[in-house]
Amino acid sequence: MATSSSDDDESITGGGGSSRGSSSSSSIGSKFKASLKSFLAGGVGGVAAVLVGHPFDLLKVRMQVGGSSVSSNNTGVFRALSKTVRSEGIIGLYRGVTAPLVASSPIYALSFWGYDIGSTVVRKISHGTSTQEQEHQRPLSIPEIMVAGGLSALPMMAVIIPTERIKCLLQVQTATSSSSSITNATASATTTSIKKQQQQQPQQQRYKGMIDCGTKIYKSGGMSSLYKGTMISFMRDVPGSVAWFGTYEVMKQYIVQWQGIDNPSELSPIAVMTAGGFAGMACWATMIVPDTLKSRIQTAPDGMYNGIVDVYSKMVQQEGYASLFKGFRPAMIRAFPANASCFMGMEVAKKNAGIFRLIQLFIIMNKEEIGGNYF
Repeated sequence: MATSSSDDDESITGGGGSSRGSSSSSSIGSKFKASLKSFLAGGVGGVAAVLVGHPFDLLKVRMQVGGSSVSSNNTGVFRALSKTVRSEGIIGLYRGVTAPLVASSPIYALSFWGYDIGSTVVRKISHGTSTQEQEHQRPLSIPEIMVAGGLSALPMMAVIIPTERIKCLLQVQTATSSSSSITNATASATTTSIKKQQQQQPQQQRYKGMIDCGTKIYKSGGMSSLYKGTMISFMRDVPGSVAWFGTYEVMKQYIVQWQGIDNPSELSPIAVMTAGGFAGMACWATMIVPDTLKSRIQTAPDGMYNGIVDVYSKMVQQEGYASLFKGFRPAMIRAFPANASCFMGMEVAKKNAGIFRLIQLFIIMNKEEIGGNYF
């Protein structure tokens, strides 16, 4: 996450006896610039991940919740994809994409920014007596990277929980409204849960879009309804982020050693995408069970489940332990290309100075209103 100091050196106007103040100002500017780059680059990576991976995410959620042509766990992923296209068109593959697409930039931006802050926290805890420059330059060990990765999940939770709630409801509403066409063989494993949801779901689509869905959720249950599934979301995303960042750095180290490269920043785009893809697969292998529970909780009618233990017990009792892994195949198929695109987009954005120069120009033009000179 370190950035070049050449730009910062140019901004130091070392006059007279103010060298100490200039050095402090440069340090603040360097940290702000590094955090800003992590924030914006994460947003670019998030948009790339959503655009590439949403069709498989759609199938994953529908398999987890039940309904439509993908409710059977025996249905092939690509066969389900084909059926979705035939019944709903290409646009159907991106049903519910608005919420994650709009939120992807702040979610991934907060994640990478949180990782940057988490790295600083870990360095200070590990070496509290080190100078700021030594802290910034010291590379993190793999366990430290994993801890920083876990901390990175905390800032994004305020955005990701309501986003996931809206996205899941939009993704499954067509499946639910057309559930009368489900065959008995397909529905046998999830008859009880589907019937309970059908009793409270109209045949027509309940939500017209992201804003309509969010508004109706808020009106019916307030903020607590928007944040339904908060605890299981933490149980999903904190370990997932540990696996995500940890695997990415481990893979980069292996590739650097294999290719005989001294600087990880010199890795080729294919190497970055490979590391990102495996990071995504490790992340979803960790997250799939809590993600399945989260999908059930967030799409179920109010009062159907009394918490995480209740939904877990009912799923295992009625559908078996295999039900906890519903949606695993589309999740893993999605994980590699989506996360490869995410990390590639993030790395390219961090190396491309154009977007950051535009922001720098904006701040310079408006520095009187903004206050301070961070560049």
